[in-house]
Amino acid sequence: MILSDKRILEEIGKGTIKIVPYDRECLGSNSYDVHLGKHLATYIDKELDAKKHNEIVHFDIPEEGFLLLPGDFYLGVTDEYTETHEHVPFLEGKSSTGRLGIDIHATAGKGDVGFCGNWTLEISVKQPVRVYAGMPIGQLIYFPVDGEIEIKYNNKAGAKYSGQPKRPVESMMWKNKF
Repeated sequence: MILSDKRILEEIGKGTIKIVPYDRECLGSNSYDVHLGKHLATYIDKELDAKKHNEIVHFDIPEEGFLLLPGDFYLGVTDEYTETHEHVPFLEGKSSTGRLGIDIHATAGKGDVGFCGNWTLEISVKQPVRVYAGMPIGQLIYFPVDGEIEIKYNNKAGAKYSGQPKRPVESMMWKNKF
């Protein structure tokens, strides 16, 4: 079951969902539109290694936009900082974004109860496309949880992505033991 607009507003009022900045115009009938932040990043090395810390280089999207290219992989970030304390947030692309050939996540569309931060986007494109800071990029939908949460994500000792800043965050796979 997905939360409706009225339920999302109720949860915002209770403080169990937080969206900053919040704009009522971005609330759909069962989702909230999020926007592309001004920071992008790419990995420094072209060959990545899951067991090592693969570093990224950050850059800002200029006023005239930035041309994303097929075959390159970009990390972006939502302009919105969110907190979700009693629901499972899902980030999906908007149909308008998809129709431009922009994928905003490879596998990380689901958040955890207790996630607090800006969402890092895993961006790839089908053909060259120019993007702009502040453009609508995706939408958050919220699902209720069945049962009590023992430990929320933001309280887990090994939570690698809690408190994400307004800048893209690289993979922390290297922190796992395998």
